[in-house]
Amino acid sequence: MVEKDAVIESQHYKGLAWVASMALFMQSLDATILNTALPTIATDLQTPVFEMQMAIIAYSLAVALFIPLTAWAATKFGTLTVFRAAVLTFILGSIACAVAPNLESLILARVIQGIGGAFMMPVARLAIIQAVPKQQLVNAWNLMATAGLIGPILGPILGGWLVIHASWHWIFLINIPIGALGILASGSVMNNIKGESEKLDWTGFLLFALGLVGITLGLDLLGESQHSAITTYSVLVVGVLLLVAYCSYAKNNEDAILPLSLFRTRTFRLGIIANIFIRLSASGVPFLLPLMFQLSFGYSAEMSGWLLAPIALISVILKILIGRILNRWGYKTTLISSALLMAGSVISMAWLDKQSSLTWIICNLMWYGACMSMIFTSINTLTVGDLSKQQAGTGSTVLSIVQQVGIGFGIAISSIILNLYRHFFSESDGLQRAFSYTFLTSSLFAIALVWSLMKLHKNDGDHLRKNP
Repeated sequence: MVEKDAVIESQHYKGLAWVASMALFMQSLDATILNTALPTIATDLQTPVFEMQMAIIAYSLAVALFIPLTAWAATKFGTLTVFRAAVLTFILGSIACAVAPNLESLILARVIQGIGGAFMMPVARLAIIQAVPKQQLVNAWNLMATAGLIGPILGPILGGWLVIHASWHWIFLINIPIGALGILASGSVMNNIKGESEKLDWTGFLLFALGLVGITLGLDLLGESQHSAITTYSVLVVGVLLLVAYCSYAKNNEDAILPLSLFRTRTFRLGIIANIFIRLSASGVPFLLPLMFQLSFGYSAEMSGWLLAPIALISVILKILIGRILNRWGYKTTLISSALLMAGSVISMAWLDKQSSLTWIICNLMWYGACMSMIFTSINTLTVGDLSKQQAGTGSTVLSIVQQVGIGFGIAISSIILNLYRHFFSESDGLQRAFSYTFLTSSLFAIALVWSLMKLHKNDGDHLRKNP
């Protein structure tokens, strides 16, 4: 009887992990599937392809803005209720994306998707932590994480294939059956656990959120020529002032939605700075490459998708070895070496052109993917490694926000740089030269990254690794 109960219990936990994995799969798939389809969508929506970046940025920004509300919402309304509402919101956003008649509608639909995405995964993780016994937690976590690893591999390939063999609308419509299954299945495996909800810091949330929106929107406008300089810089200044106001508000306020006391921990502070430079240097790469492959090299969307897949594939494979590398060399040495290699990979992309062999292109992208896998795993672990148990949850939230915002900023700045270079060069060879110089310029952020990592101590992270 005891064995039977244990089997039932195990099946329940696996079911919960599978439901969470559906959400993670949709989220990770959607973060990558759009890149290869952008030129086709731009043509269909009669929009210049170099102004499509906001369709990607809007999703990351919405996720970043609403992540701080997830714990409060789950406590107040219950994990099952919030999870189902989040998945439903994501589905509705996906449908809106598929039927969008213009870029503005697509951006709004992506924001709706992002709101759903912001609540889906944190609440799913919370449900697993609350329901799964500690001895089963690792198994449940690994099962869920598998879907997150598959999504980035499948996303570019599936996006390119659908554009060629169906239509770009299907890159969003495929979310409907997955999401519907998640909503139905969650009722039998997820409990609606509530708690005593604390008062939410709405003042801090609004200052922080509106500040990020202002800066992101300002950077996007900066990359577009049809907007006046006064409007662009006004939006940027307002965004910066609102974030400064939040910092002043939260400086000595431990009840702030994102308390600044976390930054007193040196490794956390350096980890956040490093994350920003990583994103500024490399987050634009998955956005730029499909455009270069299709617009400059003349490759199809499907071919572009297949070429991007090695980035995610090598990232997954290398994760098996990262623990051993860190144990052998330590965090500082590993991070600085990875940052230098990442800078080299971004610089090498500047020399890719129509005549480059597919072998060299694939090797180049695998080089980039390996560096990103190494550096992200290392820096993310180190960033939260010295926080107290009380700070760990909030610290992880701040890290997630910085990563999502960094993606948006990285793409926006890459777009600005690309558009500036496009105006400098002639029509004949201008586009390829613009891409090349954009990669070279982006690598400068990697140099700043190395500088920030030099401030780490040699023994930082020693308590997180096994001594060889």
